[in-house]
Amino acid sequence: MLKVMRRGGPGLQAVPSLDGFSLPEDVVWIDLAEPTRAEELAVEAALHFELPTREEMAEIEPSSRLYQEHGATVMIATLLANSETDEPITTPVTFALIGTRLVTIRYAEPRAISVFAAQMERQPDGQLAGHKVFIGLLDAVVDRLADILERTSAEVERTSRDIFRRPRTAHFEEIIDRLGRAQTTDSMVRDSLVSISRVLSFGSLADQIEGDADCREHIKSLHRDAQSLTDHASYQSGNITFLLDAAMGLINIEQNAILKRFTVLSIMLMPPTLVAGIYGMNFHNLPELSWSFGYYAALVLMVAVAFAPILYFRVRRWL
Repeated sequence: MLKVMRRGGPGLQAVPSLDGFSLPEDVVWIDLAEPTRAEELAVEAALHFELPTREEMAEIEPSSRLYQEHGATVMIATLLANSETDEPITTPVTFALIGTRLVTIRYAEPRAISVFAAQMERQPDGQLAGHKVFIGLLDAVVDRLADILERTSAEVERTSRDIFRRPRTAHFEEIIDRLGRAQTTDSMVRDSLVSISRVLSFGSLADQIEGDADCREHIKSLHRDAQSLTDHASYQSGNITFLLDAAMGLINIEQNAILKRFTVLSIMLMPPTLVAGIYGMNFHNLPELSWSFGYYAALVLMVAVAFAPILYFRVRRWL
């Protein structure tokens, strides 16, 4: 899908047809969301610039993600998408500053971009330029990642209380599942923040931004925010690892407690079994065979020898 932002227009406008597509002079933002090949070719023809393909966007080396070519600055960032579902993903997003225009290419729907686009549609700015849209987009992305980190932090804190609460109200399977999802989200957020920091550093070298003092200051502020959030994500990752280790340790403690109960029960039953085995023998000359109270004496003996190990364990403080 192709959307176009025109300076001073009513906001984002979908191009009705690609036949003979020409680019108006007042266009400042071209958003290619899961574009068809025909849409890509039409935009490339209008801009006289070859955009990176989906395969090229998937490259991870910096030289393929951050470069300047024919006066254009191309930056590919890794953004988080589907963060509100059980299966968040990271997706590459291209930001290309070509003259006074910004071109974005994406094959997923990061919520920050869609929210920002909706805001720009409701509040068009007649003085808007491509590099300002670029900074506004990154600002929205950083804010969104901060919100995701806050939500993950709240979930981790709630899980921490569930782990150490007595009596425990959550099963360990649920706790480990929550920690796993939190760790996955946190890791993706950190990857995205690192990628955005690189884009901000490289984007500050673009001619459009170097000539705008306000944009330079804004980029510096965003870079500080991204670094701070990256540190927070790293701290949170360590906290999640600690909680996971604590949960596994408590699982081992509970398992050991269960095994200890079975062991004590087995030890309790061993002496009575020995007594029953002795007096269950069928020898004719068994001395106690003719006792009138032998049955009751054997029962009392079995009970006594059953509880004797428990008393011994308690004296030794093994229980």
